[in-house]
Amino acid sequence: MLDAVVVGAGPNGLTAAVELARRGFSVALFEAKGTVGGGARTEELTLPGFRHDPCSAAHPLAVSSPAFRGLPLERYGLEWLHPELPMAHPFPDGTAAVLSRSVGETAASFGPRDAGAYRRLVTPFLHRWDTLVRDFMSLPLTALPRDPVTLARFGLVGLPPSTWLARRFRDERARTLFAGLVAHVMAPLSGFATSAIGLVFALAAHTRGWPVARGGSQAISDALAGHLRELGGAVHTDYEVKRLDDLPPARAYVFDTSPTALARIAGFGDHYARYRYGPGVFKIDYALDGPVPWTAPEARRAGTVQIGADSAEIGAALRAASREKRAPDAPFLITVQPSVVDPTRAPDGKHVFWAYGHVPHGWDGDLTDAIERQLERFAPGFRDRVLARATAGPPELAARNANYVGGDIATGAVSGLQTLLRPKLSLFPYATPHPAVFICSQATPPGPGVHGMPGHNAAKAVWRRLRQT
Repeated sequence: MLDAVVVGAGPNGLTAAVELARRGFSVALFEAKGTVGGGARTEELTLPGFRHDPCSAAHPLAVSSPAFRGLPLERYGLEWLHPELPMAHPFPDGTAAVLSRSVGETAASFGPRDAGAYRRLVTPFLHRWDTLVRDFMSLPLTALPRDPVTLARFGLVGLPPSTWLARRFRDERARTLFAGLVAHVMAPLSGFATSAIGLVFALAAHTRGWPVARGGSQAISDALAGHLRELGGAVHTDYEVKRLDDLPPARAYVFDTSPTALARIAGFGDHYARYRYGPGVFKIDYALDGPVPWTAPEARRAGTVQIGADSAEIGAALRAASREKRAPDAPFLITVQPSVVDPTRAPDGKHVFWAYGHVPHGWDGDLTDAIERQLERFAPGFRDRVLARATAGPPELAARNANYVGGDIATGAVSGLQTLLRPKLSLFPYATPHPAVFICSQATPPGPGVHGMPGHNAAKAVWRRLRQT
């Protein structure tokens, strides 16, 4: 009998399996798709030689993750590449605000009236980032805070809505960039703890950057799988699990799945019936004949580029997708251009590029024209660079990755109390009604992103049980 079986080979399932194998437990991992990766995959979606990331591409949380930093992933081929600028936010007048590794450069891009306010916002946390991120991402009850004072101070700033934090700024440039940071998790700007979301992304950029993985996000997953195999763990792909009886006998079962899928497989009925899924996304992967012709020079040097004319436009796009249940006329876009720093992603002189906008949960329309109108506002002539495109709305995203229910790439709404307390109100969020079954997906704390911390935290709960039995 195995000690543990893990279902789902996304970053969290892989991390949970590695953590258990490191502690001497026998582990087997089962994945429905033909390759490991989940939200961290790389494929030729458009033309030969163009290597795209179907979901995640830039990784501010991965490079800061206590789980990943504690593993020798570089030994298995993972190499982080840092663009000159982690992120840029261009404006219609051809200028841009930036999120730089340098706090000074970032503050200067906001203008003199907000430079000091930004410095005062981030400075108290910069030199405590590694401890803060461990405390922030290890909660609840998986570890005692190492720096409770800084964590409490962060909570005082982060728990209010981002619209409150935006009052610190006098001009629109800083407000717009910060609104875009919050929108990465598809949360309404007025939501609970949205200040913390924006602040985490900003601090990550200043301390560790927003890198891409050389060769694509698949390198992260392949490194985790390689480490697991070396530790003696088994990896089985093309193995769909429809019920617990499909799996070999084990002392514990760990699911990197949505709560909905876990309830169906394990027979938990309506245990997660109150769990809410959020808006979906409409994503386009592009093969380009050259770099994106951004008007703002800063955007040409950035790995990630946010697109939204101002904070009001960003807020309206989020409300349309989440509350009004319609596709926004001017979608807020998150775009990533990995080939500005990684030439292995496309043939010589060519580029890969992806963009997505928020749409209602399960929306089955086509946002291509609206997305490209937005891109043309900030990069005139963009359409002339397009060699091929691969589009994916909520139905296609859910088909690619079953965790993206209704196209929700966060595997659950990041709003209200569910921002922090997911998938249920519980002191033990990784536990389920069955004492030998656990959940470790991004539907559990600390939530969405490629960072492996839900898997790391869940593994702690699993090995404590295994040592007691």
